[in-house]
Amino acid sequence: MGTIRGLLRTSRADAEPAADVRLHSSRAEKLIAAFESSGKGWFWETSRDGTLSYISDSVAHALGRTENDVLGRPFTDLISTETAEGAAASERTLGFYLSSHVAFKDLIVRAKTKDEVWWSVSGAPVLDEVGRFFGFRGFASDLTKMRQSEVELDRLARQDSLTGLANREMLRRALDDALVGAARRKHRCSVFLLDLDRFKAVNDTLGHPAGDTLLRLVSLRLRDAVGKLGQVGRLGGDEFQVVLPGTSDKDELAGLAKTIIDSVSRPYTINGTVVSIGTSVGIVTSDYDDRTADDLMRDADLALYAAKAAGKGCYRFFIPDMHEAARQRQLLESDLRVALERGEMSLAYQPCVDSLSEEVTGFEALIRWVHPDRGPVSPAHFIPIAEELRLIDELGEWVLKTACAEAANWPAHISVAVNLSPVQFKSPELPFVVRMALAQSGLPPSRLELEITEGVFLSNDDHVHEMIGSLKDIGIKLALDDFGTGYSSLSYLQRVPFDKIKIDRSFVSGASDPASRNAALIRAMVGLASDLKMQTTAEGVETKEELQLVRDLGCSLVQGYIFGKPMPDEQARALAAKGSAALPDSHLPKREPRMRIIRAALLHHEGRVLGARLRNISSGGALVECREELPEGAAIQLDFAAGGLIAAEIRWRKGTQFGCKFHRNFNLKLLQPGKAA
Repeated sequence: MGTIRGLLRTSRADAEPAADVRLHSSRAEKLIAAFESSGKGWFWETSRDGTLSYISDSVAHALGRTENDVLGRPFTDLISTETAEGAAASERTLGFYLSSHVAFKDLIVRAKTKDEVWWSVSGAPVLDEVGRFFGFRGFASDLTKMRQSEVELDRLARQDSLTGLANREMLRRALDDALVGAARRKHRCSVFLLDLDRFKAVNDTLGHPAGDTLLRLVSLRLRDAVGKLGQVGRLGGDEFQVVLPGTSDKDELAGLAKTIIDSVSRPYTINGTVVSIGTSVGIVTSDYDDRTADDLMRDADLALYAAKAAGKGCYRFFIPDMHEAARQRQLLESDLRVALERGEMSLAYQPCVDSLSEEVTGFEALIRWVHPDRGPVSPAHFIPIAEELRLIDELGEWVLKTACAEAANWPAHISVAVNLSPVQFKSPELPFVVRMALAQSGLPPSRLELEITEGVFLSNDDHVHEMIGSLKDIGIKLALDDFGTGYSSLSYLQRVPFDKIKIDRSFVSGASDPASRNAALIRAMVGLASDLKMQTTAEGVETKEELQLVRDLGCSLVQGYIFGKPMPDEQARALAAKGSAALPDSHLPKREPRMRIIRAALLHHEGRVLGARLRNISSGGALVECREELPEGAAIQLDFAAGGLIAAEIRWRKGTQFGCKFHRNFNLKLLQPGKAA
């Protein structure tokens, strides 16, 4: 018969009786049939010229043929010379082994079929007793499922499972390849690092499934924006990376960054809810040096940090000065960790005064840090760092205990207000900390007021209301700080039992100007608070005109420089004992008239030149808008093409706007064309 089954039948013919031979032959055939029908493997045999003389029926079926169609054809005709992506090609082919009469084992081949089918083939030459070659005989097993699993694992190892973008490992390979190509061709490559602004708020309010949907939608927009210019990938969370192997022109990179920001910032609709987010982008370009991928990623991270510090929704290119800024920040972080232990922290107390009687009703406790080498460090600088380092809980507990202990020395009708960070507000230990501060100081709960901003409402609603309920159960008062500057103040007032709302200083500033609409807004806020049985505090009152205005509009309380700057505890104790805050002397000059203006300017600060815009100006100061936040007390110079550089000091700051006081009076006529100076 010449086949595998025939050989099994004749192999025992000379040694066993015919009945035994038939029994063993039948058993062997059944075993072979069972193995072949299992789909785990099959047998094959060729003649001297490499044509098939036997092959299992299952293989012919898999090839879409019958056994007769396959027999007599070269075995190599069943094997494809193509390989799938990621498949390991054998160094020697099946044809090589068949023609050289060499035994082989576990040769990986792909079948010549429409669907992808992989085999592992083993075989040995058939020789007679004198060594004459008669062909090959062997077996094979199906590797298709194993190969498919390997391909899928390889894909998963290279792709982010949520978005389908390249993952961290694939991005690293892409960046390494881009650097090698850039060095070889003497050009530069670039990297974008970006994360999403306000993504956490979406995750917290709409849930993680909505957050995952948002990430997938963002990934689609990033792919469209970048196109064939580079590799887009997700590093994890809401952080993405773009590797641009052949793009380094600054204008092109800036244009692409703007396109990405605009695209990502367009509203999304998720489960019927319209969601708006943004993104910030850090950009770094390689140079003809030996910087590694790690170096570029570190620099891109510094550029991203600068973009977020500039107000988010913008991009920044890496510059070497960022290394020094990062080093200084690290030093500040290190010093902040031990500032409390070294006694560098203190509290200052700003009085809050009844608008009509001018009696002191309370003080707001404000944290101050005097660094032994740097001097005073603005809270606008170190509070965000404390939040990132999770030091805010420790700082907040110290502020609470210190403020309550000091307030216990004041007359019984005077309260103390303490600001709570949104991060601090999330701590489940907060009610316990408040109770401990009150118990240790002996201060009645009704004399403690906690001020929160609308930022706390960006977290989970259930947690927020549980925390507010726990705090109100203690008996303390709640105030909504910076009222009118957030997104949903009215809804918060409806749901939360505030005792007081604090009207932000940005509404008070300039409210006495007849052309300003601020007075109408303040009147509306006061009326709303009165209907809800809440007190109102006007913040940032500096002039008699502003004081008279907020009185006329019905504000309950006043807080601002007109009645006192933040003061040390001894001075606050003396003012509390006195009971009333005297107005400045009657000869205090009236506030100079302000000119409403929108004008571009250059701002000089600590050797840097920043873009700025004037919003209004008087002979004594101006309202300025700058993308970079500068600390209160900072010395600056303004250049708005009228009278040269004008020295000034920042007196207050709110977000990207600040008010500054000129060192010398400015002649407003310089801003009026055709009039003499």
